Amino acid sequence: MIGTLGTLIGAGGGFILVPLLIFMRPDFSSETITAISMAIVACNAISGSVAYVSSGRVDFKAGLIFGACTIPGSILGVLTTKYISREIFDVVFGIVLLALSVFLFLKGGKKQTISKPVVAKKRWIHQKITDKWNEVYDYYYDIQKGSILSLFVGYFSPLLGIGGGIIHVPAMSEWLRFPVHIATATSHFILAIMATVSVIVHIYNGNYNDPVILKMTLLLAAGVIFGAQMGAFLSRKIKGKIIIKALAVSLGLVGVRILILRLTNV
Repeated sequence: MIGTLGTLIGAGGGFILVPLLIFMRPDFSSETITAISMAIVACNAISGSVAYVSSGRVDFKAGLIFGACTIPGSILGVLTTKYISREIFDVVFGIVLLALSVFLFLKGGKKQTISKPVVAKKRWIHQKITDKWNEVYDYYYDIQKGSILSLFVGYFSPLLGIGGGIIHVPAMSEWLRFPVHIATATSHFILAIMATVSVIVHIYNGNYNDPVILKMTLLLAAGVIFGAQMGAFLSRKIKGKIIIKALAVSLGLVGVRILILRLTNV
């Protein structure tokens, strides 16, 4: 289920897994939770990217540039997790999800207009992608804004263990003006790069050395690999606006639940 929904909306599935681990394993530190989640996000993103690449919906130029920009931030984000308490981690995570939910539900999913930007040409990239079903996507995006955005996404994603898709997809579709289906596919491609780097840093730090954590991670990974293929298949069947609304509702429910649980415990 995590693999299917995470791939469908290009979010990697970390926004579902992290709350589950928060609820079910209160004994886990924030570093352990993010380590498990980033490994699952990496497996989900790699599996989903294979399907999205075959569909012809990945913007490789944006994916490689934005993916490279996430790497410095992702390394720093992993190293920062050990200094964050579970209480602060839960509250920050809940607020981020709730804020994104409100924004996407109110303003997300609107059809973007295709217009040539009247700014310096070097900053803007024009792309025209035709997928394997002969659907054409014609759009412009600001490469400078996208690179800066990716640097911040790279930091906060492993910090919260969410993979970054819940930030990248709405930002790419609403701020950078990518078509929703291209945004979800390209976001997954970026996630595959960023999450893999984060997992390597977690391995180096010994965060998977505990046999219990390693077993849990491997079993979850086996599930999301198959679920990701289903999510990529369903993405063609569902309209972009519905995908964004589904993302908004999912984020809102999870964010409210985490905040209620943490604040009532306090």
